[in-house]
Amino acid sequence: MDALRVCLYVFAGVTLGTWLVSVLTREYSWVDRIWSIVPVGYVGVFAAFAGFADARLDVMFALVFLWGARLTFNFARKGGYARGGEDYRWAVLRERMKPWQFQVFNFFFISLYQNAILLLITLPAMTALDHQGSFGVADVVVAVLFLAFLVGETVADQQQWEFHREKHAGRAPTRFLQTGLFRYSRHPNFFFEQAQWWAVAAFGVVAGGLQWTVLGAVLLTLLFVGSTRFTESISKSRYPEYADYQRRTSAVVPWPVRG
Repeated sequence: MDALRVCLYVFAGVTLGTWLVSVLTREYSWVDRIWSIVPVGYVGVFAAFAGFADARLDVMFALVFLWGARLTFNFARKGGYARGGEDYRWAVLRERMKPWQFQVFNFFFISLYQNAILLLITLPAMTALDHQGSFGVADVVVAVLFLAFLVGETVADQQQWEFHREKHAGRAPTRFLQTGLFRYSRHPNFFFEQAQWWAVAAFGVVAGGLQWTVLGAVLLTLLFVGSTRFTESISKSRYPEYADYQRRTSAVVPWPVRG
């Protein structure tokens, strides 16, 4: 059995499992709960099929493990694994859709499509497995970039965490975060998250040239584009002053303030 087939079996199992649990519990964030875990397993499978003897794959696995550990910690401290820790956006969407429409959306988008993306973003590791070679300067550059993006997302999430603690305590000076990295991007954590997976895609390009396995990073970016628009529509409806924040601050890519 090859590595991809093993990953496809895992994909089928987690897709069916998250969908069934969501129907039974009426909570729809089960894919969120495995988001930081399953990709680590997929990359681990590809590294294992190389006998953990290929430097590029081993580094990819180590970096993705760090990504997963950090994201799991941040998700857990926000109560994501607690009962009722559903993404607030699903409740908003349920109000806008008929029950049967939301259940179709739940199966095809929340469970199937998002799990497919979790597999696809790791497939540059398959390219690396198929084109094993020496770990060179380009690999070092990509690894350093990945770590820089990891640090960036860690800082952004910590700033957001501290702001919400202040907000819940009634000490926040504004109704939404606009300082730190959020002064230069409305969603810096989104930017760094995507950038890390583009770095993973870059490992595949270094190993075997431009391959179809970069599709995962492309689809992840498109997912974030849609998610960002939906999130911001909610923020704008809650905070009229958010429109001014949108006017002066870059949406995703950190950039100097306008005006």
